[in-house]
Amino acid sequence: MKLSSSGQGQQAHEGENKCLNSELWHACAGPMVCLPTVGTRVVYFPQGHSEQVAATTNKEVDTHIPNYPDLPPQLICQLQNVTMHADVETDEVYAQMSLQPLTPEEQKDTFLPMELGIPSKQPTNYFYKTLTASDTSTHGGFSVPRRAAEKVFPPLDFSQQPPAQELIARDLHDIEWKFRHIFRGQPKRHLLTTGWSVFVSAKRLVAGDSFVGLLVNFCHRNEKNQLLLGIRRATRPQTVMPSSVLSSDSMLIGLLAAAAHAAATNSCFTVFYNPRASPSDFVIPLSKYVKAVFHTRVSVGMRFRMLFETEESSVRRYYSS
Repeated sequence: MKLSSSGQGQQAHEGENKCLNSELWHACAGPMVCLPTVGTRVVYFPQGHSEQVAATTNKEVDTHIPNYPDLPPQLICQLQNVTMHADVETDEVYAQMSLQPLTPEEQKDTFLPMELGIPSKQPTNYFYKTLTASDTSTHGGFSVPRRAAEKVFPPLDFSQQPPAQELIARDLHDIEWKFRHIFRGQPKRHLLTTGWSVFVSAKRLVAGDSFVGLLVNFCHRNEKNQLLLGIRRATRPQTVMPSSVLSSDSMLIGLLAAAAHAAATNSCFTVFYNPRASPSDFVIPLSKYVKAVFHTRVSVGMRFRMLFETEESSVRRYYSS
């Protein structure tokens, strides 16, 4: 398995993969993704996990899957560890979670303050753009929306003609990429030219894939702001399974057997979460579950609000009744 990873308790040593940037991981995962906090209680849904694995492997859920009577439809656990990963070959982001089932007595404990108010991990200083055929051509460059360039890139010196600068950015695997950022054309626009075709070829980008640009603001006095970049693949039939779904722990029957054994023996088990495989989460904070089930009253004619991710990777709210 080829991967880059980031998780609690891991340190980057010489010769090892460095920790992934959490903001960049979440930006590549999508605007509606927020991993639960380590140490908090969560609810694990085996059925939802099965559906995500089936979607990832392009296989339908088999009706002949063995029955596990000891496995409840939802399992209350404590999240022991979360490790963020990125596949080296595809840049696909996914997470590995270690879950510890809780006994009925442990489930009666009151909520901790950290479980009731978990801040969003989504970055704010970033932009997405779905690549066009022109963007992925080796003869041209990458046309950056003006607002995005002004928000994320360092300011250009417009006393130069044409205004230009060199940008240095790092991807999920801490690989450095250099681009020439220039403001030119008719009408004038922001372009990434030199270095862009190398990036497109190395990442095997095609029209429909998305580019993620992110500016990280460091609080340390001796560190400068850093430009990070990532990609999100367009949904297309997979001919080769990414490494994130090749683990036996993530296979359809294996994951149910592991969860059933963990529930019966009160032992820790591991799951893999691919945020781009399906829109539904199968590990959610217990506080969110309790609020939805016990504190939200729904009746006929009531207006409600739902969040959806748009094609531009933003979040849109829809109201209905």
